[in-house]
Amino acid sequence: MKQFLQAWKSKPHTPGRALQGGGYSLILTAMVLAILIVLNILVSALPTTMTKYDMSATKLYSITSNTKVVVNALDQDVTIYWVVQSGQEDAVIENLLAKYESLSDHIQVVKKNPDVYPTFTQQYTDETVPNNSLIVECGERSRYVSFDDIYVQDLDVYTYSTTTSFDGEGAITSAIDYVVTDQLPKLYFLEGHGERELPERFSEQIEKENMETDTLSLLTVDAIPEDADCLVIYGPTSDISEEERDMLDNYTKNGGKLLVMAGPTQDGTLTNLYTLLEEYGVKPVDGIVVEQDRDHYAIGYPYLVMPEMFSNNITDALMEESYYPIFSIAQGLTTSESTSSAVTALLTTSDTSFAKAAGFDLTTYEKEEGDTDGPFVLGVSVDTGNDGQMVWFSSSDFLTDGCNAYSSGANLDLTMNALADLIGEREAIAIRSKSLDYNYLTISDSVASLLKTVMIGVFPLVYLGVGIVVVVRRKQVQHEAV
Repeated sequence: MKQFLQAWKSKPHTPGRALQGGGYSLILTAMVLAILIVLNILVSALPTTMTKYDMSATKLYSITSNTKVVVNALDQDVTIYWVVQSGQEDAVIENLLAKYESLSDHIQVVKKNPDVYPTFTQQYTDETVPNNSLIVECGERSRYVSFDDIYVQDLDVYTYSTTTSFDGEGAITSAIDYVVTDQLPKLYFLEGHGERELPERFSEQIEKENMETDTLSLLTVDAIPEDADCLVIYGPTSDISEEERDMLDNYTKNGGKLLVMAGPTQDGTLTNLYTLLEEYGVKPVDGIVVEQDRDHYAIGYPYLVMPEMFSNNITDALMEESYYPIFSIAQGLTTSESTSSAVTALLTTSDTSFAKAAGFDLTTYEKEEGDTDGPFVLGVSVDTGNDGQMVWFSSSDFLTDGCNAYSSGANLDLTMNALADLIGEREAIAIRSKSLDYNYLTISDSVASLLKTVMIGVFPLVYLGVGIVVVVRRKQVQHEAV
């Protein structure tokens, strides 16, 4: 080694060689920097979907396949005006808008600073427009999307706390679908039989899905309007007349679409209404359905039934995402070998379920004399011929905001999927808002009991056992050392 160092020191070193080596290093550094700059330019030119990845638990920064179908089908130019002051841009909204813009050449996002354009929004809305609001426009049609419709705050009636969810994708896709569609689906809601008021969540979702609504009394018309894409019966408390029944029967058999949500009433079964099903071999059972299988009821209440789902256009989306509807105060339906092949069961109870004949006067969840054994069907789809269809859920209480919250929104999704199947709705259906807080975890009563046993009983005993073993071993080691 010494000889090598001496030989190296003895070699002549000229300034030219040193400069030459430095020049090579400089050129190499410049080439690397140039490559990095070119790569950075190329990457910045790539779509946002290829350069940013969503690692959030609720997929806050992702776009669903529903939106992609709507956007990819665009054949008209859509402008999204982003009303925001300079430096006040919301990062989540900015990311989302970039994804929309990268999905289609027909979408353009334009910022409008209200300090620079103070009167711009007045041509679209009379409301006070907060920062990070949007206006979606196509031709002469437009829709205003407030920041409050993107970050939605709700009061939880159970905890009296405020929850926040992000509904940017749902609001924007709905707005795009609205401005590019000339004719919207028309729903008629039957009235005149003490029908319940529509739950707030259901009403909001119908509006979000760009469905026009109106009420209809069959007593004042000779026929159901031709512009009806679907007739909805929600929560009647009294029966329809035979004349109304015949009108509904003719409507469905001639291509009409009917969605029914009707459970047991204080006066019993809605006889005339349910005869619409009986001719297809589906019959109602008096009373309220109660479950005995703890895997099929929720939160410790046997009347909060968690039915089994069968694969169908209406249920597949829930089954894929492991969401479970919860039916409250449901009426059992029975089928037999004579049931028409046109009937498709969507939801059923377990073999241990039964119907309490006492109905609303029940005093116990135990089976008594006069109760009817299950299993029961709680949801059916019926092909009535000539492209007509009925979807029937034997409960109306399941759609209330409280019961829907127990199911983490699965009940509302089920209903909207049914409407989509009936009217052939576009892909704008069922884009869920993304919780920024939490959702209810829907589990069966048996699983809840098991978790309680494990957390309260098993884990503490295991920890105690481990502690005893450690203490005993330490004492043994100390004893052996002495």
